[in-house]
Amino acid sequence: MSTLLDAVVVGAGPNGLTAAVELARRGLSVAVFEAASEVGGGSRTEELTLPGFHHDPCAAAHPLGIASPAFRALPLARYGLRWLHADLPMAHPLPGGDAVVLARSIGETAASLGARDAGTYRRLVSPLLRHWDAVLRDFMALPSTALPRNPLALARFGLAGLLPAHVLLARFREDRAKAMLAGLVGHVIAPLSGPATSAVGLLFALAAHSRGWPVAAGGSGAITGALAAYLKDLGGTVETGFEVRRLDDLPPARAYLFDTSPHALARIAGLGARAYPNYRYGASVFKLDYALDGPVPWASEAARRAGTVQLGPGSRDISRALVDVSRRGVPPADPFLITVQPSLVDPARAPEGKHVFWAYGHVPHGWEGDLTDVIERKIERFAPGFRDLILARATAGPPRLAARNPNYVGGDIACGAASGLQLLLRPRPTLHPYATRHPAVFLCSSATPPGPGVHGMSGHNAARAVWRALRARDAAQ
Repeated sequence: MSTLLDAVVVGAGPNGLTAAVELARRGLSVAVFEAASEVGGGSRTEELTLPGFHHDPCAAAHPLGIASPAFRALPLARYGLRWLHADLPMAHPLPGGDAVVLARSIGETAASLGARDAGTYRRLVSPLLRHWDAVLRDFMALPSTALPRNPLALARFGLAGLLPAHVLLARFREDRAKAMLAGLVGHVIAPLSGPATSAVGLLFALAAHSRGWPVAAGGSGAITGALAAYLKDLGGTVETGFEVRRLDDLPPARAYLFDTSPHALARIAGLGARAYPNYRYGASVFKLDYALDGPVPWASEAARRAGTVQLGPGSRDISRALVDVSRRGVPPADPFLITVQPSLVDPARAPEGKHVFWAYGHVPHGWEGDLTDVIERKIERFAPGFRDLILARATAGPPRLAARNPNYVGGDIACGAASGLQLLLRPRPTLHPYATRHPAVFLCSSATPPGPGVHGMSGHNAARAVWRALRARDAAQ
């Protein structure tokens, strides 16, 4: 490939493919190079356990995917992407078979919190939901845009969101509400005392009320499969099985975008070890994928109808587990679990009458132990008889996760700790987080704003930065 390309993208995860699509839509010539044998990164679907059981090795439910301004602007449905919704986006079972629910309806969610906290929840989220599409677009596009389109609504979200989560939780009187919101923050493995962690909880709650927490029909690989197919129709190319060790391994291009960790970019582009001296990687997860002989026998009726099920159960349990893995560096005795049951709404994911099920608990960075028994005993507490349904399981701790995806340094599925100031200022404090010291090299992974999740916005924002840089370069010539 001797012709000068406009852009080369390294890494075919959701962000790399979105960046490539955004540039190709503007008429630029784009090529993508991926080290793995298939595209997808953290958004793939594979038969991990038994033939006919289709699992998602990483992300499974996609509240930020269906809400993503980048994805919503693309014709991905034309390329096979369909969203499937369970009756409830999320349930948070409590001891005794009761549960708090995160429903599409604010009223139903508030009612599950109990009479003492229902009004507090309504007053918190209802004003934010009225302008949520605009707020989300502004929140996920900053700082790549100069000014938000709806500054008043974004400011209202910021006033609540910039608080540490434990301050937000203090508004509620019962632990039912506190546990549900603490669990939402736990999705980014951030201690509840960290700055702006309230924004994480509100983001996931409002996503459920606005568009739900769906799964992709056929598995998460359908998202990146649709992006890759659209890119090819736009004239872009994707080459898999191509490991990039140096910038010289790539064809000549006007710009290079890296859907990689910051330190991998620095190594490949020759920027040196000091390019990102303060960037931190966070805690990891121990993940289990199950082939089951039937649906999970949750004691809670709400959990049997929910696409995602959080297992705390209480806010103190969740807070303690997050501190254990993030600050103390020890595996929690009682881990906070996130589980997803895709075949509840997508029966094609498993043979008739069978199910796939996904669960993980948080563990320290690089942890090499086995959390299988601890996780299964906890699931059994809320779903008696669960172990009797297990046909096969696939386990993946931090070393396995890192081996499968180099972006997961030490098993960190967020490609960098989403805690402290790094939750907001990724990969370093700057108004230009996608640019590097090399004028032609850019970072587009979830190590850049708005951070982790299958939403493509980091790639979308980076593509905009590249587009502006190329236009400025052309104007100067």
